[in-house]
Amino acid sequence: MSCLPPKARLPRALSLAACALSLASHITQAQQEAPIEEVRVWGTAVYASSIDLDEQAIEIKQADHISDLLRSIPGVDVGGAHSLNQRITIRSMDDKDLQILIDGARQNTYMYHHMGNLQIHADILQSVDIQVGTNSVINSGLGGSVRFETKSAEQLLLNDQNHGARVQLGAGTNSDQSVSLIGYGKLNEEFSYLLYVNDIDRKNYEVGGGRILDSEGNEVGNSQGEVVGLEGDLRDIMAKVGWQISDVQQIKLGYEHYTDEGDYSYRPDMGLATDIAISNSLGLPLTFPTEFTRDTLTLNYDLSWGDNSLLKAAIFNNQSTLWRDESAIQAIWPTDPALVEGEANNQGVNALAESTIELGVENTFSYGFDYVEYETHYANEGIELAGEQSENLAIFVQDRIQLGNVALIPGLRYSSFDVDSSVVNDSFSKITGALAAEWEASESLLLKLSTTQLFKAPDLNEVFIGAGLGVTPNADIEAEEGTNSELSLAWSDSTLGADNVSAGFTFFKTNIENHIYQYATPPADVGGRYWYDNVGDLEIDGYEVYFDYQLGGFNALLTVSESEGILAANAENSDLDGAHDSREQGRTTTLALEYAFSEEDVVVHWGVQHVGSVPHYDVTLDAATVDNSKDSFTVHNISAQWQQQDGEGFSLTFGVDNVFDEYYASHSSRNGTSFHPRFGALYLLDYEPGRNVKATLAYRF
Repeated sequence: MSCLPPKARLPRALSLAACALSLASHITQAQQEAPIEEVRVWGTAVYASSIDLDEQAIEIKQADHISDLLRSIPGVDVGGAHSLNQRITIRSMDDKDLQILIDGARQNTYMYHHMGNLQIHADILQSVDIQVGTNSVINSGLGGSVRFETKSAEQLLLNDQNHGARVQLGAGTNSDQSVSLIGYGKLNEEFSYLLYVNDIDRKNYEVGGGRILDSEGNEVGNSQGEVVGLEGDLRDIMAKVGWQISDVQQIKLGYEHYTDEGDYSYRPDMGLATDIAISNSLGLPLTFPTEFTRDTLTLNYDLSWGDNSLLKAAIFNNQSTLWRDESAIQAIWPTDPALVEGEANNQGVNALAESTIELGVENTFSYGFDYVEYETHYANEGIELAGEQSENLAIFVQDRIQLGNVALIPGLRYSSFDVDSSVVNDSFSKITGALAAEWEASESLLLKLSTTQLFKAPDLNEVFIGAGLGVTPNADIEAEEGTNSELSLAWSDSTLGADNVSAGFTFFKTNIENHIYQYATPPADVGGRYWYDNVGDLEIDGYEVYFDYQLGGFNALLTVSESEGILAANAENSDLDGAHDSREQGRTTTLALEYAFSEEDVVVHWGVQHVGSVPHYDVTLDAATVDNSKDSFTVHNISAQWQQQDGEGFSLTFGVDNVFDEYYASHSSRNGTSFHPRFGALYLLDYEPGRNVKATLAYRF
């Protein structure tokens, strides 16, 4: 086998010379032979630069939360158990430092510091492509990128079908009830369509062990183990129309309306113990009527010209709105707003192309641009009180120069940011570069060394608490810069009596200069409680390792990852010197075992994740103040799936999440204990669900 990346498939060819970063497993081989468009099972194919996972192994998990898809990937975690708080982290950097796209539409909308930046249901996803770390000029973000692609008619039609449909029912003993309907097809040789509706009835779940405890191990309130503030309705409606202009050109027009509403907790990222302590102290209800909506319009264009040139382009408009009825608070603070609304709008255009040219040696150029306009608005009872805006432009080019079994990959990126916010009104621009070298030592072994410069302007303020209203200005704030350097090895061969054995590792060091911290202490002459400021240099280093074994219908996958970030503070913020980040995880080990009984059309799966403990740090960035240590935990999940052959007809999936009813919280979620002068001790643990027995029945025709 060859470890060199395939050129026939644009998404993989344009994702950082993916073979070196995808670690060349046997799954990669299968994908090269059968592109994602030919996948017969209903699932989500997950590609990651730290490892590759088979789409069937993902689908069998019955993913009803993004965390179900991504937590097994080394270097990646998803914090937040609430539906409003899906918060992707890569190497302990949260989603504000990542580039996140759905069908080419940017999703970075810093709505509220108590919720995540991403709301999407896993059922409609066709693929997820994750770059763990920024390793190329193609992507922005300090910590990496996540590209989601939703399903389309062309990918779903089976055999010689012109039309198809699927209905799915799902339920769990400690989770949601859901129903989804999808219809798709071809009107003729040129036009295709897809209509998708998903309705989820979310319930308050019970934590592991059936008891919600405080930091002293005492039971909290009269909850009987149930986390209040999760119950609500989630609806996702998507429509797509495709136009095959010619054999080499295609346009897809898509519209999605996503709604999540319910009586939700005021702070979706904090545990019930904190909610109870605050509500009891103030005499407020535990929950407030809340609604989040997102409307996304995308126009995607695909072009292939000549034998070796490809293009993907997208135009998008993405509008997110968070609304909450806070009239109950006016009994305590009459001047506070009653009906609070925050709105964030992203609109822009991006293009990513690849061309292979023979100039004495083979040169594969990846090039394009990315333009985004970002606006935020804050309103009370429909009256706008504040707003901010920014414009971001990036132009990039990368060349893969093939010299026998060695490849050099230089790249340049020009980034420009115009920021008009309450913190700063200024422009930031810089030319950054990247250089990587790959050595294909044999058909089974590939080594890569890379360094990429990083650059990111100050963010706009979070929307829901004022879109900059009342924020302390800092006209001298600077953009964040730095480098990400990696050494990786990938090996794959038939040995140890297996059909295929794959192994690999990545060591990395990320240095972020002028790190921006939202809660820095202002100088005495400025005053105020906190402000945005450059606090020093943040260094994050760590590793990701994997081992994969395949024999017949059996597959075993073992991964280990760990990272640590420490701040070297500047003189003005010396109180933060040596600080660790609040999202830091303990050493994470996952093991997945799977066996396919081909004659019975049954696949069984067992997965376990163990996350080691994190000690208390005297200095942290935005973590609990009294005790920010994090307990270790081990979670087991099992599942089995039966599906009629060729993907048509019935499929039945049965599983048990958190088999041993572990009481835990993700390390990327809120953890620990803080002290508030009015509310007292606040236990911030964002509890994950306890044992959940669930089943999914689907029929596809």
